[in-house]
Amino acid sequence: MRQLSEHDAAYIYSDSAHANSNVTLLHIYDQSTAPGGMVRFKQILAHVESRLGQLPVFREKILRVPLDLDYPYWIEDENFDIEYHVRHIALPKPGDWRQFCIQASRIHARPLDLQRPLWEMYVIEGLDSFLDLPVGSFAVLLKIHHAAIDVAHHNQITALLHDLSPDSSPPAPPVPWFPESAPGNLGLLLRAGFNVATFPLRMAQPLRRNWSTLQSAAKTFVGEFLGRAEEFPLTRFNSEVSPHRVFDTRRFALKDFKAIRGLVPGATVNDAVLAVCAGGLRRYLDLQGELPDDSLVAAAPIAVRSADEPGGEASFSWVRVALGTDLGDPVERLAAIQATTSSSAVMAQAVSARELTRLAQHAPSAAIAATSKLLRSASALLGDWTPLANCAIANVPGPQAPLYLQGARLSYLSAIMPVADGMGLVFSVTSYGDMIVVSFTACYEQLPDPEVLAQCLRESFREYLARVRPAARRRPRPAASKALRRVAVAPAPTPGRKAPARRVVA
Repeated sequence: MRQLSEHDAAYIYSDSAHANSNVTLLHIYDQSTAPGGMVRFKQILAHVESRLGQLPVFREKILRVPLDLDYPYWIEDENFDIEYHVRHIALPKPGDWRQFCIQASRIHARPLDLQRPLWEMYVIEGLDSFLDLPVGSFAVLLKIHHAAIDVAHHNQITALLHDLSPDSSPPAPPVPWFPESAPGNLGLLLRAGFNVATFPLRMAQPLRRNWSTLQSAAKTFVGEFLGRAEEFPLTRFNSEVSPHRVFDTRRFALKDFKAIRGLVPGATVNDAVLAVCAGGLRRYLDLQGELPDDSLVAAAPIAVRSADEPGGEASFSWVRVALGTDLGDPVERLAAIQATTSSSAVMAQAVSARELTRLAQHAPSAAIAATSKLLRSASALLGDWTPLANCAIANVPGPQAPLYLQGARLSYLSAIMPVADGMGLVFSVTSYGDMIVVSFTACYEQLPDPEVLAQCLRESFREYLARVRPAARRRPRPAASKALRRVAVAPAPTPGRKAPARRVVA
């Protein structure tokens, strides 16, 4: 039995009927690389069960102290059932991307049962009409509560699923596990009394170490309740959220973003990603007649190293970045973002994209979870105060080397992020191999047409790409002769039916 920290307890306390602290990691696999070209659900179930010992929290549940007199505890679930947590479903026909996004959004929006370990995994087949993905692909959605994410042990979430080689050995039999009995209410109350009595002593050293942080928090508190004017314009995404979520994504070539950054000297790929997201958001709000005159602001989590421990592990912090949505010219917008990010004091300590890629080389899921946890903590601790920013854009470089689940190659990686009151739109930007995936999660009532925002992102990307590849450099199309223009073109023959998709067999 172990007690939650104050930050992890805040995630539990901040959950409400319309906003929870779940993050859902999305993985899509090509099972043609697996032995025999097929991965069975029973293999995945045995694979996960054999590795549960690496993540004890996956067999632990929350035990709250009577009257919430102290922070909750993690205790082992005496009734743990792996088949409750790992589930097998399929999309209905035709099994297209829109259906997948709707299903994933519904799974993400449902709160986790606090009487059980705080995670669920869904193996989804029936992805028969996906474009740009191998035939027979299947998806694995891992939904986990932020309180159960231990960023210090960053590689365990990824290790639960993945290997670095398609030639993985068969899952080992699970190690015998005997859960401990839960303590009674009297024991919990005695612990709570001891913790309350020793609280001043335990807080003395952290108070001295974090005095500057407390000063900043006090300043923020005073500013909020003195009615200080907002530093950025509010939009539809900065109101109370509903319990329903939407999700969509667009994939781009990494080389194109590298070309886009060349439009502005000193710009990075991260700047180019921010600019494309800003352009998409500007287009969407303009279509709704809601584009503010002033620039919108995004909260951008970044990996930083402590100045006191230059050789230590990277942690995550965040900065507010003006997105330049008040600028119509895309290059000017990119230049404004580059000027903001390069002058930030926090960015001076930021880990480079190359180094962060090495940190996330074997743990991309954990890197996504860490940034998501950072963003949710602001909402959990600030409650109903002024919104942190208009939206959040979490950019997490992923591994270049392929990852495998029972021999099936990981071909897509993204995340559905938590949204909260005051910030109903979060972008998740992940890279894997030579692709960049830009996804967004939003409140359904604030964004009833996610396909429109997705198309606005695509058009924003094309706008930048057109600046990189101007029309003057494109090869001119040969002019058709008058005789050819007069020839009636016969309709194309009806394409043959696609080969039946390979399925994940139970």
